[in-house]
Amino acid sequence: MAYHTQIARGKKPLSGFDNWIARNIYKISRTLAIIFGIMWGIDGQFKFWPGLVSAFPSMVQSVAAGQPGWLQGWFSFWLSQANSNSAVLVYVTGVFELLLAFCLIAGFARKTAYGGGLILSLFIWAIPEGFGGPYGPGSTDIGTGIIYAMVFLFLIILNASNGTNPYSLDSFIEKKFKWWKVVAEVKR
Repeated sequence: MAYHTQIARGKKPLSGFDNWIARNIYKISRTLAIIFGIMWGIDGQFKFWPGLVSAFPSMVQSVAAGQPGWLQGWFSFWLSQANSNSAVLVYVTGVFELLLAFCLIAGFARKTAYGGGLILSLFIWAIPEGFGGPYGPGSTDIGTGIIYAMVFLFLIILNASNGTNPYSLDSFIEKKFKWWKVVAEVKR
C-alpha cells in the first residue's frame, strides 16, 4: 500500500516507508516523466527536420554493415522498407514520439503510453540503432533505445506499485470516468 494511501486511511506507515522519497513518490515520478517527455518531444521534432527522410535509408544501411549474418534478414527487411517508405517510417515515428511526449508531460493514458513507449524504444534500438552494434573491438555503447525501454519499464513499475498519481491528467479523468483506469493504471 502506498505511503499516501496508508496516511489517508489513518494507518501508520510501515517502518522504512517514512522517508522523503516515499512521501514524495508521486511528485518525483511525475517530475521524471515530465523530463523524459521533454526529451521525447525534442527527439520527435527532429524527425520533421529537412533531410532526415532522404538520410534514413543510409542510416539503416550503415548500422546493418558489420552485423552478424543471422541478423542480415532483419536488416534487409528494414532496409527495403526504408528505401520504399522512408517518409512514412520517419514521420510516423515522429508523430508517435510527439504523442508520447504529450502523454508523459501531461500524465495522460499512462499505462498505454508507457507500454507503447517501451515497444517504440525497442524498435528504435533494433532498427536505426542496430541493437547498439555491431559489437567488437572498440564497441563502447549498447545504444540509447534499450535504456529508454528500461525507463519505461521503471515507470510501469512505479504506476503499478503506487496507483493513480494525483498530479497526472489521468487522476482528473478517472474521477469523472471510472473506466479510464483501464487505459491509465496498471492493476496492482
